[in-house]
Amino acid sequence: MPSITDRLKSAWNAFSGRGQTSAFVDYGAGSSYRPDRVSRIFYTADASIVKAVSTRIAIDVAATTIEHVRLDENKNYKETIDSPLNNCLNLSANIDQTGRAFIQDAVESMFDEGVVALVPTDISFSTNYGGYDPDNTSAYSIDKLRTAKVTEWYPQHVRLAIYNELTGRIEEIVLRKDFVAIVQNPLYSIMNEPNSTLQRLIRTYNDIDALNAQSTSGKLDLIIQLPYVIKTDLKQQQADHRRKQIEEQLVGSKYGIAYIDGTEKITQLNRPVENNLWQQASDLEQRLYNQLGLTKEIFDGTANEAAMINYQNRTVEPVVAAFVDEMRRKFLTKSARTKGQSIIYFKDPFRLVPVSQMAEIADKFTRNEILSPNEIRSEIGYKPNDDPRSDELRNRNISQSAEEIMAQNEQLPENAYEEEVPEETEEEVSEEEVQEEPQETEESSEDTVQELIDIINSY
Repeated sequence: MPSITDRLKSAWNAFSGRGQTSAFVDYGAGSSYRPDRVSRIFYTADASIVKAVSTRIAIDVAATTIEHVRLDENKNYKETIDSPLNNCLNLSANIDQTGRAFIQDAVESMFDEGVVALVPTDISFSTNYGGYDPDNTSAYSIDKLRTAKVTEWYPQHVRLAIYNELTGRIEEIVLRKDFVAIVQNPLYSIMNEPNSTLQRLIRTYNDIDALNAQSTSGKLDLIIQLPYVIKTDLKQQQADHRRKQIEEQLVGSKYGIAYIDGTEKITQLNRPVENNLWQQASDLEQRLYNQLGLTKEIFDGTANEAAMINYQNRTVEPVVAAFVDEMRRKFLTKSARTKGQSIIYFKDPFRLVPVSQMAEIADKFTRNEILSPNEIRSEIGYKPNDDPRSDELRNRNISQSAEEIMAQNEQLPENAYEEEVPEETEEEVSEEEVQEEPQETEESSEDTVQELIDIINSY
């Protein structure tokens, strides 16, 4: 154990550590909010509608595992490649975001704009190739990824607004299209078209908010009936003067009380105006949820299996496939794809399975030799068993044949099933033998000889 002196010398505290002696340290551009996640939606009614839908879908898309893998000759999954790209997708996309947060941010940005760009900000070039420029070679590995907004389109390039983590600001850069993964929203016609269901719902809610703001603005909406006919300019001036007098009484009074003449009459008009905007908004919202495969049960977490499967297949899967296809097309070279590299996604089939059905599913998977017991144990959160038979794909409900038993015995080490017999010392064995064998004395032997002599003489 280190001494107290050694521990104090090597200790560090965030508030009193070394390097905090300077009065002012230039850390770069500062901001009171997170600059790499600038909201692209104004704080109006559309924020509550769009964010509720996009956040729900983005969370489910980010929960899908996306990996850089190697396929076999039959295009089946063989192994996961421990590459910087796989690290970006599953561990750390950049200094500010994890892999899962990066995917969620990309999906939300795609829903907001209709298209999103995934930009490799940091790359490492292979030493086997000459140039250190992505315009000259495609032999590089992706170390960091960030989302960007497409601000201008060119025939072979795009202008992007992207956060620069070195300066702390959003800057515009121009990159080639084949270097950047540009993902189009597969639900664009539902969410981003000018006359789509979502845009019409946003406009309807904006009209409702305008009416609510007007009805709750604090106006009295009064009509004052004066005791004379207002037809000449003089009478109109008298009416305006009388109206201002009543306004001054209401504003200057502590409790908002005013008085009028006995011949005057006041009519209040601030009653609600009947319209069908709420019904239109309700119909458009239900239509939007139906087109997206969303239900109320999915939002509150009480959806049944059929509803969740429909939501996964109609909403989540197209979005995930759009990202995976574009990244496979842009981030993997033709040579890498020829050698079996690919980017694929995995859906966890046990995520929505209740505990009551887990035992039956585990029995079917192991009985049909789909998963081994150790793979089932890892899915339910248990450590794998050390028994090598727990990694075997076989039906444990059927007795093994003699050939299979012999084959297993050949693989086992020698004397695996021999019982260990405790060794006995020579002294113990001799004592037992002595106890078990009859002891003959000299007297017993002489008696036996005499009996034989007597028998012979009798004949």
